[in-house]
Amino acid sequence: MLLEINPLVLPDVGLAFWSLIAFLVLLFVLGKFAWKPIMKAISEREQGIEDALAKADKVKAEMVALKSENEAMMNKAREERAKMLKEAKETAEKMVSEAKDKAKSEYDRIVAEAQQAITQQKNAALTDVKNQVGSLVVEVAEKVLRRELADKTGQEKYIKELAEGVKLN
Repeated sequence: MLLEINPLVLPDVGLAFWSLIAFLVLLFVLGKFAWKPIMKAISEREQGIEDALAKADKVKAEMVALKSENEAMMNKAREERAKMLKEAKETAEKMVSEAKDKAKSEYDRIVAEAQQAITQQKNAALTDVKNQVGSLVVEVAEKVLRRELADKTGQEKYIKELAEGVKLN
């Protein structure tokens, strides 16, 4: 059994020739009108993808730079905040110290003035007592002298009475 070749399977020479001509015409038309725009579109698309990748890399580099700059700014802000807190604490301590010193000096001044006033009042009271004692002595002396002229025994008795009558505080 030999294989018989079916005439439908084998192409005719004329059909092969016209198929080849149609293919060459189609190839020429596609080459003339379609290949250049298709290749141009593919080239543009490749260029667009390359540009997008380059832009993405550039943006990524910028983001890294911005992140580094942001971290540097944050560190600087933290340092400034720490410095400001330290200065505020020092200022507060200085203000408290100054207030304490002022209060102490005011206290010392008030105490000194009070002691001075007490001393002045004490001296005034002593002067007043001395004046009253002097007046009493003068009165007693005057009365003693009046009585002395009259009676010596009566004078001594009178002096004792006056001495008992005088009460010292």
